[in-house]
Amino acid sequence: MRIALLCCLLLLTAGQAHALTIAAASSLRQAMPALETAFLQQAPGISLRVIYGASGKLATQILNGAPYDVFLSADTGFPRQLSDQGAVAGEPVVYGVGRLVVWPANPEMGTMSPEDLADDNIRRVAIAQPRHAPYGQRAREALQALGLWQAVEPKLVYGENIGQTAAMVESGAAEAGLIAWSLTFAPELEGRPFNLVDQRLHSPLAMAMVVTRQGEDNPGAREFHAFMQSEAARTVLRQYGFESPDTD
Repeated sequence: MRIALLCCLLLLTAGQAHALTIAAASSLRQAMPALETAFLQQAPGISLRVIYGASGKLATQILNGAPYDVFLSADTGFPRQLSDQGAVAGEPVVYGVGRLVVWPANPEMGTMSPEDLADDNIRRVAIAQPRHAPYGQRAREALQALGLWQAVEPKLVYGENIGQTAAMVESGAAEAGLIAWSLTFAPELEGRPFNLVDQRLHSPLAMAMVVTRQGEDNPGAREFHAFMQSEAARTVLRQYGFESPDTD
């Protein structure tokens, strides 16, 4: 009986050691299942749980002790803040580069340019909340660089993260939006028009990751961190609208 109990405890402990919780930026929602599949082919003994959200909110949760092992941000700024405050193990590593697109709610509107957002016929434009969402910050920068901010700002409606922002456009709550290119790869959105925003109009959307203090003793966290720097992961990311770090 005692031997059987000990075996059960050892199995339970082993299972816990191979569980991995990842905090991921909402822009990764379409790519993450394919990344998970590719990773588990290399590390079949690990179970993954993914929590999505705005990068700034996830960073705040980590600072407040949320049990995340790895943080995949949509920018480099929030991982750097965590590193500066001693909340992570090691330096942030860039794993990809995101792209911003103009996306209309009605496919019949065709491809829209950022300048089209200032048109009087467009009454609501969705962007992610710039306070904690990198894509919202870059959307604001692009509109300012084009001299459109004054005309477009009164029309803005804000999503708490870039996923919610895309949902606002898809539902018609906004007639257009500035969203992550990666989110247009959802199967139900195939064929919908979009227009890539010139990257020179905003700060780079370089995406960095860190292993948290929670995850530094979890072998699975280190394995996933290494995987995200591999060509296998970069191939998946390119399939979902992300560029490799060396293109930044």
